[in-house]
Amino acid sequence: MKSISVLFSVLALVSTFGCQATSKPAAAGGVGVAPGHSHPLPKHALVGYLHNFDNGQGLLPVAKVDDSWDVIVLAFADDMGEGKVAFNPDPALDRTQLIADIAAKRAQGKIVVLSFGGELGTVTLNTQRDEDNFVRTTADAINTFGFDGIDVDLEKIAGVVHGAPVIPHLVSAVKRLHEMYPNLYVSMAPEHPYVQGGLVSMDGIWGAYLPLIDGLREELDLLHVQLYNNGGLPTPYRAEKYPGGSVDMMVGSAKMLIEGFDLAGGKGRFAGLRADQVALALPSGLRAAGNGYATATDINRAFDCLTTATECDEVKPSQPRPDFRGVMTWSINWDVADGRAFSEPVGQHLRAARTR
Repeated sequence: MKSISVLFSVLALVSTFGCQATSKPAAAGGVGVAPGHSHPLPKHALVGYLHNFDNGQGLLPVAKVDDSWDVIVLAFADDMGEGKVAFNPDPALDRTQLIADIAAKRAQGKIVVLSFGGELGTVTLNTQRDEDNFVRTTADAINTFGFDGIDVDLEKIAGVVHGAPVIPHLVSAVKRLHEMYPNLYVSMAPEHPYVQGGLVSMDGIWGAYLPLIDGLREELDLLHVQLYNNGGLPTPYRAEKYPGGSVDMMVGSAKMLIEGFDLAGGKGRFAGLRADQVALALPSGLRAAGNGYATATDINRAFDCLTTATECDEVKPSQPRPDFRGVMTWSINWDVADGRAFSEPVGQHLRAARTR
């Protein structure tokens, strides 16, 4: 139960920014959807991060993102200190055009969200004042750019460790935003040591996202744990780690998130999420990440293993999970640079599976 002071803070923010206090139905075709009120995810979704910086391949405007992508995650918001955040489009992008492009994608039924974090990204959430500033400025960004919601992609530099104040303040902040925007889209993209790593340790970064996930189970639309840049995955299913890029690593990671797993040191058990809250997360190509690349064929096999219990290798779900949500990748930019070698085969496979 929230304290009276938190409720007053939420009401004050609603007054300040004119945010919707109750859900507002979308107009036909998605036209006129209010900021923070996302479309439902398709049964099986393709999610991609879009760089707000030039990675050497040039910038890709939102309008140029092809129709394969169901969710476009703009990366990243900036930490302005004292809990304040802002989305500062690259100077090469026209701000007015960007806002119009986001509105056009949403009118087509796409979901466009703002991500916090990344390899070098942080948020400052140490005090109640920081939290209040975070909520206020995140709402400002949602209203200004017309985002459907937010994505939490905090990594090592952001200081997410057991006992850090960022964890309870982020849980509280997201809940407050969800009260302001009841249809707010919320996703997370932690690295796997922060989640499945709780199997081997519950200290430092290991399993440190689990309190965030548990605290936001009701608000969370999608969890896509990064299966790259961190080597093999520990699972309860064999003593050795499953290697990056393998079908067993992909299936094992999702099986743990859906069916649950025991935490190290006798610290309890992570209760599974719904299958529709979980997606795989792989790099779009060999250049997109340091390691963890999986072929499109193996990604599609892992998806089929999870949804139909076919095409499996060693690890199998306890039962088919036909509602398993889909696949996320870093990134749309790299996929375009690689001739859409990821989005075409994986996107086609997901779309075909919607009719099963």
